[in-house]
Amino acid sequence: MFSDYEYPEYDDPLGDAPKRGVLWRVLGWVSIGLAVVLVGTSLVAYGTYRKLQGNITQEDVTAELGTHRPPKLNQALNVLLIGSDQRNGANAKYGKAEGERSDTIILLHFSPGGQKAVGISFPRDSMVNLPSCKTPSGRTIPGGLNMINSSFNNGGAGCTMHTIETLTGIRVDHFVKVDFSGFKRVVDALGGVEICLPQRVDDKDSKLHLSAGRHIVKGDTALAYVRNRHGLGDGSDTDRIKRQQKFLGAVVKKATSNGTLTSPGKLYGFLDAATKSVTTDKDFTVDQMKKVAGSLQGMSAGKVQFVTVPWGAYAPDPNRIAWRQPDANNLFAAIRNDNKIQTPAKAQKVSVPPAQIKVRVLNGTGTAGLAQRVGDQLTARGYSVAGIGTATTRPSKTELRYGSGADQQATALGQVAPASTPVPDQSVAAGVVDLVLGPDWNGLKGAQSTTIPKSSDAVTASDDPCKT
Repeated sequence: MFSDYEYPEYDDPLGDAPKRGVLWRVLGWVSIGLAVVLVGTSLVAYGTYRKLQGNITQEDVTAELGTHRPPKLNQALNVLLIGSDQRNGANAKYGKAEGERSDTIILLHFSPGGQKAVGISFPRDSMVNLPSCKTPSGRTIPGGLNMINSSFNNGGAGCTMHTIETLTGIRVDHFVKVDFSGFKRVVDALGGVEICLPQRVDDKDSKLHLSAGRHIVKGDTALAYVRNRHGLGDGSDTDRIKRQQKFLGAVVKKATSNGTLTSPGKLYGFLDAATKSVTTDKDFTVDQMKKVAGSLQGMSAGKVQFVTVPWGAYAPDPNRIAWRQPDANNLFAAIRNDNKIQTPAKAQKVSVPPAQIKVRVLNGTGTAGLAQRVGDQLTARGYSVAGIGTATTRPSKTELRYGSGADQQATALGQVAPASTPVPDQSVAAGVVDLVLGPDWNGLKGAQSTTIPKSSDAVTASDDPCKT
């Protein structure tokens, strides 16, 4: 019954994309829902931790990641989600085993403090310059121009993590891989997920037979829905991605609205089923998940959005995708530098041209290189950066200290560099303002890299599934 899901060659045009590829991409979307629950909930007993930890298969990808990784800039959590087409064990009934590949690469970004989460989809047909990768056995696979999903086939999850870090400059903290059975377990453990069909579907290939309108799907019906590619949308990969984002949004909405996260019984049943179907890096333990749970506990479906990397046609082959620049890099910069949602400025507005403000940037945190990055950003905005250095003390909050005659300059700087009320300081040179970065530093206001760009076609988990 699954013969229509045989592997094609990777260089087939988009129009001949594998039918079963739809399923694998959606498995990745469901893995995001799993990650949301795993890191956003509290467990209640050490015995429970051990039981759930024993369910999870783990891999050591340290060697594949290498030593030259992007720095960790803040306390945001970035989890790479991979949909696997593994076909052994419980997945054997879905077809012949031919290795393990993935057509799903999604980065889930949790802002510090549980303010929001963004799932970023990397279309499988994106043409990118892949870095060289080491396989788990230690063999080096040369890099070069290829589709992004080739990274998983080349070197597994570690190679895919290395690829995303190289292309985006974002530090990836963990990965979660989910398979066929994981998809069904997640949906069934939630009691089904709501979908909405714009028209009746009778598809003999996927065995999906549903009327138009709303439905709660689970088990094989849910599997048939995510496999379907006839009569839904325009048949393109990106259109399927958008439909899959809505499905995942429904998963998150169901998980956060039916008591699963607050009922110990429901929570344990869900996690017991879900953790049996995932593989993670060796450091993403249940105990580690518990540590980040406190800051993410209040996250609701309305705070979870899904976007796709800005894209356009790849000129040499319109069946492939190229990332649209500078939009894609702007999105990556926003994710890299996201600290928390900024609060409106309360300082009195003062108009002083940036060129007339001399500022020293001093790092009062333990984040290496932070003062230099902020100094570069101020220079790019036209401010006169008089120096970069390390503060002699570590303040509890970001401070603005000014020398004689620089009170107006300090107030003006505070409008773009949020800090406590500016104070005079005789140790600061006349006409100079010291910006002392504290642990609450959020980034410059209005900076492109401190606010995640809004997307007109983003899917929010709280959306109605029938929304067009």
